[in-house]
Amino acid sequence: MLRPMASTAEFPRAHTELSATEKTFLQAYRWMLLARVVEEKLASLYRGGKIFGGVFLSKGQEALSVSLGISLRKRDIFAPLIRDQAARLAFGEPLLDCTRTYMGSRLGPMRGRDGNVHRGRPAEGILPMISHLGAMIPTVAGALMARRFRGIQGTVGATCIGDGGTSTGAFHESLNLAAVERLPLVLVVANNQYAYSTPTTRQFACRDLVDKAVGYGVEGHSVDGTDLLASLQVVGHAVERARAGHGPQLVVASLLRLAGHGEHDDGHYVSPGLKEGALGRDCLKVAEERIIDQAWATREELALWHEDAQRQTEEAVAQTLREPLPDPSQEDWCSLASRHLSEG
Repeated sequence: MLRPMASTAEFPRAHTELSATEKTFLQAYRWMLLARVVEEKLASLYRGGKIFGGVFLSKGQEALSVSLGISLRKRDIFAPLIRDQAARLAFGEPLLDCTRTYMGSRLGPMRGRDGNVHRGRPAEGILPMISHLGAMIPTVAGALMARRFRGIQGTVGATCIGDGGTSTGAFHESLNLAAVERLPLVLVVANNQYAYSTPTTRQFACRDLVDKAVGYGVEGHSVDGTDLLASLQVVGHAVERARAGHGPQLVVASLLRLAGHGEHDDGHYVSPGLKEGALGRDCLKVAEERIIDQAWATREELALWHEDAQRQTEEAVAQTLREPLPDPSQEDWCSLASRHLSEG
């Protein structure tokens, strides 16, 4: 489902002449662009001492991420991880939720009470991230079971994980449960070739991670995660298969993280050969080249979209910088979800 951009910039001239697929591609590209720009700003703020904690960039994974966010519907369940800024935006998360959480604003969704990447809005279908690898899979499976018990149908639950997370017990137990119960779960695996600094050769012995799908009795899909069009098609198909009652879907995308694990890590362990090969392509640049080659927009229009993304980012950061931080001497630290149970 497409969601309107938080922007006044329009699609290119004869945009009525574009097909639905082309319009979706351009919409997805703009979410990717906004995610890239805001994360570059967050990295700058981190280096300037304005952000405490970690900053984790999704550079190189935006095409895969946005393909999931844009394929989900409003009533679906989405559990993003640290490299899913593009999917968050496409699913409907306000940009201010990002800047407020990273910068500790008291007006953010977590009220400045949690780590800077654990934001979410459960009532709106966006689950706050759990840092432990694999933990979001059983969380989504449990939420889908709860909906089943309540008689809610037609919704999908989706989450993402890296290749390293497939080695965890949580991955095994929850995917096995989802398969047995035939839950409408979509699990997207970003095989970015390293679990932090551990290469895939030390992570799994199977030929390809998608081969694990057969062992669990779920449908598996492979995709080139540097290719936005392919990602939109494969991820979108997996979401619709889950929604149509075909059980869990495992999507494995091949790509490369084009930054360190976080801004504290220089990524020196990444093989130069991988960086120079097909997996090292920048998905944002690949998408831009397709747009130009297919004449879906001009370079001037792309530049205007970039300026618009920068404007949105600067406005969100400026507003956040003016907002109050939580005051430990005055704050009521009870759980946001259980305030009615607090005493006094």
